[in-house]
Amino acid sequence: MEQNRATLAFATLGHPGRLAVFRLLMRFAPQGVRPTEIAEALGMKQNTLSHHLAELTASGLVGVERQGRSLYYAVDLGVTEGLIGYLALDVGRARPDLLPALPPAGTQAAPMACPEAGFNVLFICSGNSARSIFAEALLRDLGKGRFRAFSAGTRPNSALNPFALEVLRRNGHDTSGLRAKHVSEFRRAGAPVMDFVFTVCDTAAAEDCPPWPGQPIAGHWGLPDPVKATGTEAEKALAFAQSYAVLRRRIIAFAELPVESLGRMSVQTRVDALGAAPESETPRKA
Repeated sequence: MEQNRATLAFATLGHPGRLAVFRLLMRFAPQGVRPTEIAEALGMKQNTLSHHLAELTASGLVGVERQGRSLYYAVDLGVTEGLIGYLALDVGRARPDLLPALPPAGTQAAPMACPEAGFNVLFICSGNSARSIFAEALLRDLGKGRFRAFSAGTRPNSALNPFALEVLRRNGHDTSGLRAKHVSEFRRAGAPVMDFVFTVCDTAAAEDCPPWPGQPIAGHWGLPDPVKATGTEAEKALAFAQSYAVLRRRIIAFAELPVESLGRMSVQTRVDALGAAPESETPRKA
């Protein structure tokens, strides 16, 4: 990235409001977010948000795309990579005390090594009563021994949703060890170090949480909250069954990824693709 463009990007991010918007969009990357959802998550007035989005778009850090009647704003990862590279390699002169060891140019990144106990995977949603519980049970039972699945909530309920438990039992999952947990449980000393962290609801993705130790691969697999479904008991049950079905397709595809033969960048790209795929077209294979 050339200096003038880097200066504009740094100046744009120098405002706390614009930095807050950019950080939120990074938590959803590479997917886009509607302005109404950004404003709600940040408690920001719409006219203020519009100004910040215009500045971020003008700097090239953020792009906008129309889907139907809605606008979606997303981080331009290429420009962001260039900015980080400028700061690390040009300004920082690639000092080894500032940067982790980088592979030589043109070489393939080392594949992710599978720990003896398997990769640790954490699924997060707001209540930890349905979607993240589905994901935990699914990966535990479909992960072929390569993964240790966990789930937590940013604002967990005290009990699991009965509709969710019924869907799991009907599909042959053991629910006896499942419980609602706060995400702080996995930040304590001695907690498992995560290799993957997925958010499965937009509320959890919008939470401004500190970075996870160990730099896990992160992904956003947002789904509508079946707990908010209305109508008859049968209609509510159908909403839970549909959420379970979408997550099952994604978990099967994730479990089939040849993680041990891929570099972190390749794994991240495939994780992003699973989250961005239409719910009816979730890829089944890597």
